[in-house]
Amino acid sequence: MALGLTLTWLTLLILIPLSGLAWRSSELGWTKFLAIAFDPRTLSALRISFGTAFAAACLNAAFGVVLAWVLVRYRFPGKRIIDAMVDLPFALPTAVAGIALATLYAPNGWIGQFLTPLGIKIAFTPLGIVIALVFVGLPFVVRTVQPVMEEIDKEVEEAAATLGATRLQTIFRVLLPGLAPPVLTGFALAFARGVGEYGSVIFIAGNLPFRSEIAPLLIVIKLEEYNYAAATGIAAVMLVISFAMLLIINLIQSWSRRRYGYGT
Repeated sequence: MALGLTLTWLTLLILIPLSGLAWRSSELGWTKFLAIAFDPRTLSALRISFGTAFAAACLNAAFGVVLAWVLVRYRFPGKRIIDAMVDLPFALPTAVAGIALATLYAPNGWIGQFLTPLGIKIAFTPLGIVIALVFVGLPFVVRTVQPVMEEIDKEVEEAAATLGATRLQTIFRVLLPGLAPPVLTGFALAFARGVGEYGSVIFIAGNLPFRSEIAPLLIVIKLEEYNYAAATGIAAVMLVISFAMLLIINLIQSWSRRRYGYGT
């Protein structure tokens, strides 16, 4: 019964919508579909969406591990507040996050006004998109890695130190290899969230074609123009690329689990 219920929900929520997208895209024909997929504006939007999502996921993978380590290994005043703030992007509406970030990093914003004289522009550039995606994606890494870190016995570190390992050697040769699967999981979740993110990005991106226009926004623009064929084609291309990248990440994750014995 549980298997049947799972398959039913999977079909209703995922398979049917994706099948509808594939069916609608097939109506375009290869010539029109390729014309939409390789349109310069489409390629630019896809490059910005996937490039910024990948960069943000890499930053989240690095700093998320550090933040999780601090929350697990150290005691300090305000720890519970910081721990609760990690989940803030989950509860905060993405549009509110986008407005807040734009207010901070705009040329006349609280932070942007100090960066502008230095020639650093964040709002209305791909850099601003990366910052927005780091904000919304960080909890995925922290909450994925944190429980695994809590299960690591401190005696493992003490044993490594007893055998003459330095602090860096202990981190990179003893601790991080075992954390590879959850880090990759958090990376994949943050990357997937970043690729499809819309609300927190449009306010800080500036939405300039060929410069800071993301693919989800281009899809919305095509829909507002009643160009459903182009919107469907772009969505299909995003689906194929996302599936391919997530498949590669999952294969790497499976290899790391076998390599380091995680979850066995």
